[in-house]
Amino acid sequence: MAQQLLKIIIQKMPIDKNGDLIFDVDEAQQLHNNAVKMLSKAIGIDVLTTFADVDVADMADNKTSTTTDELEKVERTVYNEAGTSQMLFNTDGNIALEKSILNDEASMWNLIQQFETFLNTLLTPFNKSPKKVTYRAQILPTTIYNYKELAKQYKEHTQLGYSKMLPQIALGQSQSAILTTAYFENDVLDLVNVFIPPLMSSTMNAEVLNRGKTGENANGKEGAGRPEKADDQKSTKTIQNRESMN
Repeated sequence: MAQQLLKIIIQKMPIDKNGDLIFDVDEAQQLHNNAVKMLSKAIGIDVLTTFADVDVADMADNKTSTTTDELEKVERTVYNEAGTSQMLFNTDGNIALEKSILNDEASMWNLIQQFETFLNTLLTPFNKSPKKVTYRAQILPTTIYNYKELAKQYKEHTQLGYSKMLPQIALGQSQSAILTTAYFENDVLDLVNVFIPPLMSSTMNAEVLNRGKTGENANGKEGAGRPEKADDQKSTKTIQNRESMN
């Protein structure tokens, strides 16, 4: 592979019709030195000055395709020598970036746990009266990439009776802001009686249910079938088919 990247610049000194040299040896040496000086900063290039006819043999593999990515071979060799899979942080496909981000998050999880343990150690002196109140620090595994998904999961847990604050915390709100907002909206503005949540299928009347069967989906559009998946959940073939249709 290294030989395929090397280049040799050959400058041949001219001769007259009688076969005599036009330049003497000192002049040819000076021309050679000039070429070497000019290409001194070039990588993988050598200079040859000669009076003889030169035939350069091709060191490249004749079976090598012109589209072969030599850098890909080098990267694969580096991962093989390290004893790890190249697909760990450099996966291919439409979900490559998503999987790489998950691997990065997993590699930082132990560090986050150490910070959480350190914070709880600082709070230990304040927990001298455990019967009254106990302080504990918890760092949620939220990032700029997964906060929407975590908020959705926390919301589903709320329906089972778990914490009602975690969905809002995952969206970036503080605990005090959540409590004060809830008090202001429910007790001061009485929004709980002003804004009524939409009816579910179990509480809808027969007329609404029958109208839903005529072709309107959940988005109010005509048609049937399940909603379209997000791009990171589609297969590579599905994305290729969609691009070919456009």
